Amino acid sequence: MKPVRYLPLLLCLCIGQALADSPIQLRHDATPTVRIGIGNVAGTVSVTAWDRNEVQVNGRLGDGAKPLAITGNNGSLEIRVEPQGGSGWFNWGGDSRMAPTTLELHVPKAASLDVNVVSAPLLIDGMDGGSIQVNTVSGKARINARTPSLKVHSISGGIEQAGHADQAELQTVSGEILAPALGPEVELQTISGRIQASGGPWRKLTLSTVSGDVQLTGGVTAGGSLGIDSMSGDVQLQLPAATSASLHASSFSGNLRSDFGTPKEAGHGPGSSLDVRLGDGAGKIDAETFSGDLRVRKRD
Repeated sequence: MKPVRYLPLLLCLCIGQALADSPIQLRHDATPTVRIGIGNVAGTVSVTAWDRNEVQVNGRLGDGAKPLAITGNNGSLEIRVEPQGGSGWFNWGGDSRMAPTTLELHVPKAASLDVNVVSAPLLIDGMDGGSIQVNTVSGKARINARTPSLKVHSISGGIEQAGHADQAELQTVSGEILAPALGPEVELQTISGRIQASGGPWRKLTLSTVSGDVQLTGGVTAGGSLGIDSMSGDVQLQLPAATSASLHASSFSGNLRSDFGTPKEAGHGPGSSLDVRLGDGAGKIDAETFSGDLRVRKRD
């Protein structure tokens, strides 16, 4: 048996391995407030802030993807993993043939981000000043940033927020939402995921859940409003002892308890409710459940 016969096969295998796991080493100059679009279908994405006016991308490019490039100009850049022979990022047939890609980005800390991922966990760390928008299908999104605007829409991945967001819009179907540092304007939505959030005082907060349980801690500003709506999820609302607001709480068939006044049972049929003035009544709080339990607690 002659080894030379196998040389072409070995060469093909080596070339295939190299193409299947290609290193990424890219950089591009950028303004301090550059807007960056990022897309990845499978793998991981991590974005870390730094003090340089440039974008750097490292990682490994999965087999079946086009060669990666940073496109655009210094004020607006795009980094998107796309399938070979595909006509766009949402070419699902081509996407299914791509192996996972790992993207590791360093970006100016005041940059704005627009991130789209499908089954790629996402980590954003250290951003300070720019807006952040994320769309994810199944990967968890972990975001530590100080931002004027944070929007995260997730199908089944969880959302973890840290830092501070002046305006936050966090939505998920089945993943949990953990948000301990919410600013004055907030919208939280989930179907079955748990919500644990705190912050404020809020000028406006709206929260809705179908079956996910809720634990919310914070107060309202003078003239502010806080609205909670739950179908079957249990809700625990913790308010500062010095809260100034008109409070309305009700449940159709769940158990309603409150540290602020005594709930009243409905005269006919099921249900209980509570209407009480707290302090000067400067804000408005409305918390309602259908079948979930509702507890309003006083936090010293």
